Amino acid sequence: MTISESTYDRGLTQEDPILEIRNTSVTFSMDRGESRVLDDVSLDIQRNEIFGVVGESGSGKSMLASALLDAVVDPGVLRGEITYHPTPNEDVDILDMSKEELRQFRWEEISMVFQGAMSSFNPVRPIRTHFVETLDAHDYDIEAGMERACDILRDLYLDPERVLDSYAHELSGGMKQRALIALSLVLEPEVLVMDEPTAALDLLMQRSIISLIEEIKEEYDLTIVFITHDLPLVADIADRIGVLYAFEFAEIGETEEILEDAAHPYTRLLLKSTPNLDAPIETMRPVEGSAPDPVSVPQGCSFHTRCPLADETCRTDDPGPYEVDGTHHVHCHHWQQAEAEIPMTDELDGDEYSSPDLPDFDDMQTDRASTGSYDDPIVSMEDVEVHFDQETGFFDFFSEPDVVKAVDGVSLDIYDRDVVVLVGESGCGKTTLGKAGVGLQEVTGGSVTYRGHDIWDVKANGGDGMSWGEIRQSLQIVHQDPGSALNPNRRVKAILEAPLKRWNDDLDGNDRKQRILGLLELVGMSPPEDYIERYPHQLSGGEQQRVALIRAMLMNPDLILADEPVSALDVSLRVEMMDLMIQLQNEFDTSYLFISHDLSNARYIAEKTGGRIGVVYLGTLVEIGPPEQIIHDPQHPYTQALRWATPQLHSEGGRTESPIREIDIPDPTNPPSGCRYHTRCPEAREVCKRESPAPYAASEADSHEAMCFRALDNHEYWSSPPIPELEGRGENVGVESE
Repeated sequence: MTISESTYDRGLTQEDPILEIRNTSVTFSMDRGESRVLDDVSLDIQRNEIFGVVGESGSGKSMLASALLDAVVDPGVLRGEITYHPTPNEDVDILDMSKEELRQFRWEEISMVFQGAMSSFNPVRPIRTHFVETLDAHDYDIEAGMERACDILRDLYLDPERVLDSYAHELSGGMKQRALIALSLVLEPEVLVMDEPTAALDLLMQRSIISLIEEIKEEYDLTIVFITHDLPLVADIADRIGVLYAFEFAEIGETEEILEDAAHPYTRLLLKSTPNLDAPIETMRPVEGSAPDPVSVPQGCSFHTRCPLADETCRTDDPGPYEVDGTHHVHCHHWQQAEAEIPMTDELDGDEYSSPDLPDFDDMQTDRASTGSYDDPIVSMEDVEVHFDQETGFFDFFSEPDVVKAVDGVSLDIYDRDVVVLVGESGCGKTTLGKAGVGLQEVTGGSVTYRGHDIWDVKANGGDGMSWGEIRQSLQIVHQDPGSALNPNRRVKAILEAPLKRWNDDLDGNDRKQRILGLLELVGMSPPEDYIERYPHQLSGGEQQRVALIRAMLMNPDLILADEPVSALDVSLRVEMMDLMIQLQNEFDTSYLFISHDLSNARYIAEKTGGRIGVVYLGTLVEIGPPEQIIHDPQHPYTQALRWATPQLHSEGGRTESPIREIDIPDPTNPPSGCRYHTRCPEAREVCKRESPAPYAASEADSHEAMCFRALDNHEYWSSPPIPELEGRGENVGVESE
């Protein structure tokens, strides 16, 4: 049934709300019309709950966060009612506060953790100054406040003195984000609004911070509004989830109900489009179409232009909310048909499924050996090292600079039509290794050869039958952020004509245009004539990445380094982009060296192409093999930690302890002796401190290797004594995790 205004209190309201949002909208006046970026939203947030807000980029998530603090920037207009209840019997009208009242209210009652920790700190002031200024601005006792700050930093597994005396650029991304969380808590707020707090972090740091959020919620008696585009991430911690689409909530309910019994077609399609480690890859499909422009949101149900269940009622009548079950409500006229029309498993029977008929890397090796191409990879990296001298200050002029061992002794071969996915934490060296493989980073040790020719020898001395220009044309890169990789002052046509003019000078202007139009059509940018004259800023993030892919393919490369090509995209677009990359690989017979910090994305593209996953840690390749072995039978403890840290939509079994002892990765200028992972490894023994393991065969798969003594049944490791537990707060971070 539909919830009417008279029955609203029995529907979407909570028993003890700390925030009540009623008919709240945010609009901006623009030359082409009124832009409505939050559309008549009503919601209650329960005291002491974690409420997850999920939606695609541009759906209104951040605008909802700003509205909760009455912090919508001019010329935005905020309308509606937002009531804060510091106690169950107190009512505070947030939108009726004076500027002085708002200044005190923000941070003291409702605090905010912003997405970009680096941009939240003044880069020329130490972290301590930010705490002192915040306390002083709110007339808090600074000495007592700094004692509290130190306590919070310790609770977040940080050394207070080190962090407070550092500048933002001297801290890692995870440390900056935790310092920002501590700053948001220093005035003892009741509500913490977190806007994509882990978006720029890798898996292990995300997982660690998620676990810390659960801890600080209990420790400081908080209500948390957690905003993200990553549904699996919030599924681990949220009590309830609200799914935003086109500036309004499509569905709200308890987390388990949303994941197991989603009622809105958009939520079900979003769940199906999310890469994960356990679901059959053939069931993962993108949400077709795109979200509406805020100036021209469709009449009726805003999702009807993309919905397979839409009919005339959907086009004319705004739906719901309909009550599904208790606190589960949905804005869809046909929610009762959604389960049958949009099955979550595409009618696959049972919990188990057979792997699709995909290429197998070991079979591909056999084929290459039989054709004589096995010994002739496209690119071969042998014992590659890339060491950097760390920058020093003026007063360190006479001292020896520290050496960052970004890549330290990695060997890897990449073949025709091959896909190798490198995964690991930020700063582990995977991008540096990738750039060395395509000739964009000169190595300081070892060698990189392209079709048997040493890349850097060819550049310096010329090659026998090979030129530097051929190498540069054959080894290409697609960057993580296409917006910064495309010239903002050139139209799409000029951007895509550049490689054709340089490498296909036999084509005239019309031929070049027709080839570009054909490729735009191929990648789904249709009609292509509408896109060819646009500038990059007039394209969405997904469209920009498509243009970057086309530009690389126009070089007819043998190998493309794809550096986090989907990490900047919404979850709903990642499968679509990876499917496009696979399609283009088939069209152009190219290979990929794919960089990712997300094991789910790595599994998707590697399994679909019969490729391999390589796990990089502190400059070394600690495990490599087919995705089936890496995902379901990881042999290296670091791979197991990445597997544990990967958020899942559907958890099975009980909670498990964290398989990692320290949150932060060691300093690459002073890596640990022996096995570099031993300082964080719960399985480490004394032999791991003094000996560095070689790559050992890790399973029956010929291509599966792991740099871990545990792969050998008869190694000294098994009789070596365990390393005593590390002292301090760095142990077993986030022990409670799905």
